[in-house]
Amino acid sequence: MDAQHVALLRELLASTPWLERTEDFAHALRRTRDPGGLMLIGTPEDEPWHLAAHLDDEARYSGLSQLAPSLVRWEPPPDAPDHLRIGLDRIAQARRGETLFVVNSEEQAPVPLLERVDDARRTGATVLSLDHGDGELTSLAHESISLRPGREPLTFEGLQHLVSSAAGHEDAGGGRKPGLRERLSRFLDVVSGPRMPD
Repeated sequence: MDAQHVALLRELLASTPWLERTEDFAHALRRTRDPGGLMLIGTPEDEPWHLAAHLDDEARYSGLSQLAPSLVRWEPPPDAPDHLRIGLDRIAQARRGETLFVVNSEEQAPVPLLERVDDARRTGATVLSLDHGDGELTSLAHESISLRPGREPLTFEGLQHLVSSAAGHEDAGGGRKPGLRERLSRFLDVVSGPRMPD
C-alpha cells in the first residue's frame, strides 16, 4: 500500500472514529525518547516485518529517528545482519523511556509473549499493542488499538498502515475535517487519475 492509497483510506475513514484512534496511538509511539528505543515484536509464527519497514520509512521521511524500530525476533539466525539479529534479550534490557510495540494477529497472544510483555512493563517500558481484541494483552498494554475481524471497515494490514503513517505525521490540530462531497471528490480524483486541461 503506497502513500496515495493510505491517504485515500484516511479520507474514506474520516467520518469514523478510526482516524482519531490511530492518531492517538501514533502519538504514544512518538513518545519514545531515543533512537533505538522502539522495540517491535510479533508472535513466534508472525514477525511484523512489513510494519517494521513502514515505521523505518516514516522515521526517515519525518526526521523522527525514534520511530525506527528494533525488530525483536524470537530466534534470529546467528549469521543475520546486526539489525536482524536482535533477540528476546533486548526486551530484558528495556527501560523507562523505551517502548515495546506488540503486534498480535491472532485472537490470543501466546503465553511466552505475554511473559515478555509483562517483564518489559515491570522494568518501566511503555507497552503498546495492536491486536484483534486480546483481553490479556490489552490488560498489559498502556495503550492498545484492537480490530475485531469482520466487524470493522478495514483490515489488520490496513490498520498497520494507518498507524505507521500517522506516526510519521504530526496532526496539525484544529483543522476542519473534509465533508462527504470533498472526500468523494478526492476519491474520484484518485481513482480516475489527474484531470487534463482542455
